[in-house]
Amino acid sequence: MLNVEHPAPRGFASRGTAARLRPATKVLPEHARGHNRSLVLQTLFHSGAMSRADLARETGLTRVTISDLIGSLITEGYVREQGMREASGPGKPALIVDLDHDGHRIVGLDLSGADTFVGAVLTLGGEIVVRREVPVPTDDVVGTVIALARELVAESHAPVLGIGVGTPGVVDDRGVVLAAPVFGWTNLDLESEIANALGLSTLVANDADAAVLAEYTFGGAGDDVLLVKIDRGVGSGLLAGGQLLRGSRFAAGEIGHVTVGTDGGPRCVCGKVGCLEAWLSVPALTARLAETTDRAGVLRDAGERLGIALAPVVGVLDLPEIVLSGPLDLLAGELADAAAEALQARTFKTDAGGGASVRLTAQGGDIVLRGAAVMVLSGRLGVS
Repeated sequence: MLNVEHPAPRGFASRGTAARLRPATKVLPEHARGHNRSLVLQTLFHSGAMSRADLARETGLTRVTISDLIGSLITEGYVREQGMREASGPGKPALIVDLDHDGHRIVGLDLSGADTFVGAVLTLGGEIVVRREVPVPTDDVVGTVIALARELVAESHAPVLGIGVGTPGVVDDRGVVLAAPVFGWTNLDLESEIANALGLSTLVANDADAAVLAEYTFGGAGDDVLLVKIDRGVGSGLLAGGQLLRGSRFAAGEIGHVTVGTDGGPRCVCGKVGCLEAWLSVPALTARLAETTDRAGVLRDAGERLGIALAPVVGVLDLPEIVLSGPLDLLAGELADAAAEALQARTFKTDAGGGASVRLTAQGGDIVLRGAAVMVLSGRLGVS
């Protein structure tokens, strides 16, 4: 099998680093070029097309440095010249540059679906241009994932910057799936399996971690946010101070098997009684709703238990924002409102703010795919 060197990610908080996702300042000379390159790309990614002089002002870099970096980035296919800015006064109009969003493609995979694996080809701006789905297999899951990725690479019609994968389970900082019971995986080096099979840079992370990265880059979330992903299980991704927190054993955010309340409750697949997942997962909610006419009561009960589980996390980390991702017909309304009320009742409110807000993501079912793209953008280009 082909051995592929994995470039050290710049920004994506993996590989044992705790770097902020977004570079914002100049840095020491020995690291300057790589950092400044990311700073230029980051500025164009978020601010859009501008002149070289504008870039120098925005980044604090010299015009000579900007010209050198832009020349290299044009050659590499990451930046393009758009033409002259419309003249607004005397002097020569400025030449405008921007990210070449179509110069490269990213392949994203979402393995979190109950029935299907979803893959997509995305632009550098996170736009999905090709989408494919395959049924979750009963055997040879890795082979199915690689085949889906290979099909998408073939349909990219542009150089592929990399492959990002969001998967259920506990994933370490080298893309090794330490445990994913749903697939029977233990210590599976999924990142290397895919990279070696396709000869492309690959990054693998927990699906909720991928989702919170998507919300950070494309959904307007701030540097401190907890995203709760609710589907066949319940998990969360957490950013604190602009850093993705994975935990000492890479299990940060695994809130599904926290027990909530002292009133017992349904038995969870893990064997415990009253786990949050047993109250809140889509299969659990669907089953409970099928047994009652009190839809609002079931949803409010689930939302309150979510708020109870999150309150200590919000209190310890002083989080201002909770984002919910999952089926809108279950989460919007009673459930989200009850979660917000439970949080407000159980957390400290300062004079500066009214506690953590609770909102739904606007990214729908594409959130893990777009998060997989952010992993690649951050890991390869330092952009998020």
